[in-house]
Amino acid sequence: MQYSQVIRINGYLTIAMGLAMLPCMLLDWAMGQQSPFVFGETAGLALLVGVLVVLATNNRRSADIGTREAFLLTTGTWAYLPLVGALPFMLGEPGVGLTDAYFEAVSGMTTTGSTVFEQIETLPEGTLLWRGILQWLGGLGIVVVAMIFLPVMGLGGMQFFRSEGFDTLGKILPRAPDIARALLSTYILLTVICWLCYRILGMSTLDATVVSMSTMSTGGFANSDASFADFSGPLEYVSSVFMLLASMPFIRFVQLSQGHSRPLWEDVQVRTYLRWTAYCIAAVVTWRLIHESGDFWVVLRETTFNIVTLFSGTGYASADVTGWGPFPLTVILAAGLVGGCTASTGCSIKIFRWLVVIEALKAQIKRIQAPHAMVTPKLGKQPIGEDVFNSVIAFFALFLLTFGLLTVALELTGLHNATALTAAWTAIANVGPAYGPEVGGSGALNAFPDTAKWLMIFGMLVGRLEVLSVFVLFTPAFWRV
Repeated sequence: MQYSQVIRINGYLTIAMGLAMLPCMLLDWAMGQQSPFVFGETAGLALLVGVLVVLATNNRRSADIGTREAFLLTTGTWAYLPLVGALPFMLGEPGVGLTDAYFEAVSGMTTTGSTVFEQIETLPEGTLLWRGILQWLGGLGIVVVAMIFLPVMGLGGMQFFRSEGFDTLGKILPRAPDIARALLSTYILLTVICWLCYRILGMSTLDATVVSMSTMSTGGFANSDASFADFSGPLEYVSSVFMLLASMPFIRFVQLSQGHSRPLWEDVQVRTYLRWTAYCIAAVVTWRLIHESGDFWVVLRETTFNIVTLFSGTGYASADVTGWGPFPLTVILAAGLVGGCTASTGCSIKIFRWLVVIEALKAQIKRIQAPHAMVTPKLGKQPIGEDVFNSVIAFFALFLLTFGLLTVALELTGLHNATALTAAWTAIANVGPAYGPEVGGSGALNAFPDTAKWLMIFGMLVGRLEVLSVFVLFTPAFWRV
């Protein structure tokens, strides 16, 4: 195990986190809301630690990162960096303790979007910007991990994308660093376009900055307790478009920028994601029009936005979806467990895995009908290998088992059963909102006991890192030389 490799990379990432704090320091200084030294001190500390770590491990370089190091790096990074990200919440406003600060930072970096902060609009501008930056960095990080690390690990069926990500794209972007740079450029460009659209439609500069970062990361942090309710109207449609884009494979946008449009239009994930989203919107709109007396265009706009935000795992809210009735709420909860496409900032189980299970079931039914027929399940034009199918089934089993155990554990902390169920759902699916009597009117989870918050932290990390890549670290065989 090349521990020095893992430590050194985290050193570089710590330096990056320190640099990312500097705009927040400058904004606080310009606005005079709180001492700019809060972010200055935390940035200085992060930079110092990062530089020392890099220097200490620089003489132990190794050629490559192996599969075991990749497992340790992905989980270790997402557990460690939120500790750095939590420092401004502890040393500055809102001045919370370790549990709440770490919860907020983990929720940000895993792009979950749950919050323990109330009266968010009263926080200093630098703190609001930092929440957006945390989500933006987390969204970028998970796209890179999904394209480079997870396919190599071969867990959860991600090996299906190994050849697609490197061989199919080989003539355009032959090396992993080139893929990472192309993804970063695409991510930045889409964020800038989203920001421009928000500004043109009336958002303030700070709101547009934070919300565009949380939109493209499908994170869901906003600058007020009202979430997206302050921006009803055309902004809901614009946000829906960018949330849909953020939930599609970013590598397709890279190919599109290189003049290759066919892979995007022919991607079975993209087509299925858009089709299933449309089905959910149509079903809920129809239900609401039958059971409510609202205006059609208002119902359509509210439903479209709130379905897309939960399908993509963003977690904004522009209306009280619990008041729509049992059927819409069931559709919303189900949508949160479907999620977006692989290699996007979307979360949850992912469209790809649902398609693998559906195709496998179809193939099995055909084998029952014709026992001697040669039936090969395919996703698009590519056959689904036995190793991919087994990995997806293992993922499903462990995901659902973790979801159930997390729900029970949250109930044991004293939460109402409805609250425990939706808190487990929102944590492991990285969706954002929870529903129940312990959830505040603003959606904040600050009334949860600390034990419940730590359980949700674990759930957010497990869900964001595709479940299996975390649990493999708890097996003795992983650590055996």
